[in-house]
This record gives sequence, C-alpha cells and structure tokens, in this order.
Amino acid sequence: MMVSLSIIVPVYNSEQSIGKLADALADVLPTVANEYELIMVEDDSRDASWQAVEAITKKYDWAQGIKLMRNYGQHNAILCGIRTAQYDIIATMDDDLQHPPEELHLLLDKLAEGYDVVYGSPQAQPHGLLRGLASRVTKYFLQQTMGADVAREASAFRVFRTQLRDAFENYNEPNVIIDVLLTWATKRFAAVRVTHRPRPYGESNYSINKLVNHAFNMMTGFSTVPLRLASLLGLLMTIFGMVLLFYVLVVRLIIFGWQSEVPGFTFLASMIAIFSGAQMFAIGIIGEYLARMHFRLMNKPTYIVRERVGQPQDVPPATEQNTHPTLEPSRAD
Repeated sequence: MMVSLSIIVPVYNSEQSIGKLADALADVLPTVANEYELIMVEDDSRDASWQAVEAITKKYDWAQGIKLMRNYGQHNAILCGIRTAQYDIIATMDDDLQHPPEELHLLLDKLAEGYDVVYGSPQAQPHGLLRGLASRVTKYFLQQTMGADVAREASAFRVFRTQLRDAFENYNEPNVIIDVLLTWATKRFAAVRVTHRPRPYGESNYSINKLVNHAFNMMTGFSTVPLRLASLLGLLMTIFGMVLLFYVLVVRLIIFGWQSEVPGFTFLASMIAIFSGAQMFAIGIIGEYLARMHFRLMNKPTYIVRERVGQPQDVPPATEQNTHPTLEPSRAD
C-alpha cells in the first residue's frame, strides 16, 4: 500500500555516509510512497556533515536540512524532525547506513495491520560483549518505563503515525526519549526483524557510558520506579530493624538473662552503617528527582534551530491538512 512518508535522519559526524543513504532512499522511496520527504537534522557535527546535507538538498528537491544551534542529542534531533514532518507516516533511521532502506516496506506492511508504531529489530546485534550488555540493560529500563514487552525490540529504525505527535506537542524539556513519548499516545506497538548492517564508516557515537546515562535518565526522567524502589528499601530496612529489636530484647535479654552480654560495638556499627547507607540511597534518589524539577523550572529548550535548507517550510503538517492518504487501521490488536 502506497503512503505519504516523512523520513527523519539525525545527522552527526556522518559526512561520508549521509550522501550514500540519501541515494539509497532515492531508489527506494518511490516504490513505497506516493509522496515523501527526507528531513536531515544535523546535530552540530565536528566534521563537514552540514555541507554534505546542503549538497543533498540541492540534488533532491524532496530533501531538507535542519542545523541545530549546538549538540542536543539524537532524540532531541529526532523530535525536531518529527515536528517538521508534513506527511502521514514518519520513519526514523540512523545516518550510518546500518538500517537498510530497502526493508522499509516490511515496517510499513506491519503498520498497515493496525499498529501505530513498528520497530525494525536487528536479526543479530553486531556489538561487542560490553556494548551488547549495556544495550540490553538500557532496553530493560526502557521496557519498565514504556510498560510494553516490545521495548526489548526497540530500535532507532522505526515507523509510526504522525498523529501520535499530538500527545507530546507541548513537550519542551532537554531530556527526550522518543520511545517513551510515543507511549503517551498509544500502546499498539509491534516489531519486525530486519537486517542490521555493519557500520562502514567511523565508530558508534553511543559508548557504554552514554548508554548507562541514557538508561538512568530514562528511569528518573520518565518513571517513578526509582522512588518506589527507595520506598521498598525503606520498608525492608524497617522490617530488618524490627527483627533486630526482637533479637536484642527477647533472645538476648529474656532467654539468656538480663546479665548477658549485649551486642557489642562491631554489631552496632554494622547496623548503623546499613541503615545509614539505605537512608542515603533513598535521599539520593529523591535528590535526583528534585534536581530534575529544578532544571525543568529553568525552562531549558529541547533544541534551537540555527539554519534550514531545502524545500519550503511553510507547508502545514499532514495532520492538519488531512489531504494525504493514510493507512487504514485493522480490527486486530
């Protein structure tokens, strides 16, 4: 089924690959969409990526480039592209040629079954042991935040209905997780297996440290799970303290007599250390949430656009025009 399609590609240090991706999309897009556009959001790269984006917009009249004022992050760049998209279906892809454009039709076919979001999950992960472990941990936290089992199949290669952006139209925070924002609008997620090619140029911008920080930001920025963990820890420490009190008062003083030796300094010091550690852990979690509230009160922007090139930007979104054909939802969930 032919659709109207907006392709969003966050661009960062990819001057060697972004042109080849655009050429591949030029061959594929006419076969899957009757109307289409390519939105490249350049996230203040350190190389000549912006010059490559400008060259693409001169080569293809359906391509446009957006340069951000500074480096805001992949998800912030994607959000910028989502708000710029003018067609009914949005697809997001990486700029490193790992996501094959020729398999876009697999995601669109699944979307036509009545789903709102479809991920292109790689058949095999090409990452190393530590990177793969960090990625699985991140997806575990994403699953806890999204509340959907398909989160374990989440990928930057995704398609979804443009109307979902209405759910986070007024979102204006520096910490952005696109997959979590999509759950604000729908629970109809799916995934299909696609080829995940080796990266032909450079190295991944997602290090293990960034993945861990990403997971931590996900949990504290979009979920109350850490606060519940702190509450559970407090409950467990309270029960533990009551057991100790029973031991000291009943076992030591009653069964063995009032003249028996009471627990010594080592025992008391250990208990104080345990309870103090639990308290500091809970206070630290609460402090993290307070810090995020503080930064949100500062009203820092999600992104700022420096420059735009390519096709005109005065076309209203398809969700407002309602002039483009959409995929008909099915009755099957």
